[in-house]
Amino acid sequence: MQFLHTMLRVGNLQRSIDFYTQVLGMQLLRTSENPEYQYSLAFLGFGGGNPAQAELELTYNWGTDSYDLGNAYGHIALGVPDAYAACDKIRAAGGQITREPGPVKGGSTVIAFITDPDGYKIELIERRDSSAAGTGLR
Repeated sequence: MQFLHTMLRVGNLQRSIDFYTQVLGMQLLRTSENPEYQYSLAFLGFGGGNPAQAELELTYNWGTDSYDLGNAYGHIALGVPDAYAACDKIRAAGGQITREPGPVKGGSTVIAFITDPDGYKIELIERRDSSAAGTGLR
């Protein structure tokens, strides 16, 4: 098995594409429209379409501008080489930091949390090894 993607329903597709590309540094990989069923899709990622990299699927259901996020959703996690620098870059680009960088409670791993335009939480986990190099959040 292979992890392919995570799907988020969004209220404004272009606003979300702008956030994930301009604020987080992802690449827009492909889009599609389905007029018959009235939805649009955008796939984003850090791997440039590399099939070994998981992607983020943004789904816009035409005419729906917000969703009840519920309490079952947790967060998306992204590895970054430097959580402090990533938050500075995100803040400068207009992103919302909801937990400033610092060690996780009871541990030493540095984490931070941000929120996307639809209210989805994104955890930044500092990983100084090469696994975080492709995120664009240096």
